[in-house]
Amino acid sequence: MMKPGTDNLLVVEGLDKTFTLHLHGGVRLPVVRGVAFAVRRGECVVLDGPSGAGKSSILKMVFGAYRADAGRILLADGDGLLDIATASPREVMRARRGVMSYVSQFLRVIPRVGAIDIVAAAAREAGREPEAARARAASLLTRLNLPERLWRLPPATFSGGEQQRVNIARGFAGGHALLILDEPTASLDAENRNAVVELIAERRAAGGGFLAIFHDEDVRARLADRLIDVTAFSAQQAA
Repeated sequence: MMKPGTDNLLVVEGLDKTFTLHLHGGVRLPVVRGVAFAVRRGECVVLDGPSGAGKSSILKMVFGAYRADAGRILLADGDGLLDIATASPREVMRARRGVMSYVSQFLRVIPRVGAIDIVAAAAREAGREPEAARARAASLLTRLNLPERLWRLPPATFSGGEQQRVNIARGFAGGHALLILDEPTASLDAENRNAVVELIAERRAAGGGFLAIFHDEDVRARLADRLIDVTAFSAQQAA
């Protein structure tokens, strides 16, 4: 069992997930069973396995977007622990503001809000003052090579790679202890993949932890401290 004061940011124990397809007669689709791993401070843990193995479902359960059927998701939260698997929606939202952030493969934002305002808002939600939040946003967008002429424009007008750089900047803006990354570099060129690798390396050196999926073998090799083989938790195999 995870105890306060350890180096663990996250401990997952006995996690199960089955989807029920209500539009198809209530068919039950088992995904994973008995998932167990930990993420320490300063560590990048990468979920490995083929498409459909349940990697993204695990990330979404950790973030509280999917409800787990069984098990615990223990997140270091101040001097205590929060079990995301049983936490209330209010507790999950508080953890998202101050403890963990999520970078998906897609940017979902209010259509008319400018890129720098989107990133600055994430920094403010994590507790930064408005001026510091905007400076943080500008710094991240610069490091991710998004031209300044685009900063005030809504990302809906951007290319896929430009949108993803805004998405990454938003995820890093708050300085959260745990970052959850679902294929963050998939739509990026080599230069911007390197920029993301550098951001992750810096955050790890400062004690931040990462739970990630990287299909890019080079990025995975450069960043992964440990690989978790998700096929070992396949609910189909366990059935």
